[in-house]
Amino acid sequence: MRLTSMNRLLLATVLLAGLPAMASAQYSAPPNTVNNFKDTSMIKPPAGSKVAVIEFEDLECPACAHASPIVHDAVSKYKIPYVRYDYPLRMHIWSFDAAVTARYLQDKVSPDLANEYRSAVFASQTAIASKDDLQHFTQSFFQKRGKAMPFVMDPTGQLTQEVKKDQAFGDKVGLTQTPTIFVVTPKAWVQVTDVSYLTRTIDAAIAQEGGTGTTATASAHPVAAAHATAKK
Repeated sequence: MRLTSMNRLLLATVLLAGLPAMASAQYSAPPNTVNNFKDTSMIKPPAGSKVAVIEFEDLECPACAHASPIVHDAVSKYKIPYVRYDYPLRMHIWSFDAAVTARYLQDKVSPDLANEYRSAVFASQTAIASKDDLQHFTQSFFQKRGKAMPFVMDPTGQLTQEVKKDQAFGDKVGLTQTPTIFVVTPKAWVQVTDVSYLTRTIDAAIAQEGGTGTTATASAHPVAAAHATAKK
């Protein structure tokens, strides 16, 4: 269902007032403009969850760097699942390699360290201009934390395929930008293009679902749980 401009305006008013909003398809928090996505049938919360945040992220994207702490603060505050997909834009030089390294840390070392790496990359974006710069940054990151950096980050190609799978999913959805952030319920999704509206959009989604945002799947590490869900 494609909402009319008047319906979007009414829903925007509801969201700003912090009241529950009912929707059977899609709506957007003001002052956002909903992208013309291709297929959002899989934009849903993890099984058993009422509300979740889904984000498609590019580690070389300045807007992603700005959004990241806001998104993580929100999912921590509301104790809701967070599903992250890596979507390195093809025009970016080193973001795919950074995503593979983050996946290595996620799968082989520690989800905490993977999140720390992503945050450190975001904080150092302006100092990373090439793949060589990224390599030096990553070596320093491992050394400072007393970790041995593997000679080959992805010898079997499994991590590369994981990132490519995320990219393919983003292509199927029809992404046109990063970050692309959704607040999702089993019935509807909201694209939040202005992160200053994230918390009020979550509030509206929780109110719509008639309960608290805390769910059984929102554990101490929602990111780790989200990757397991994303790979199904």
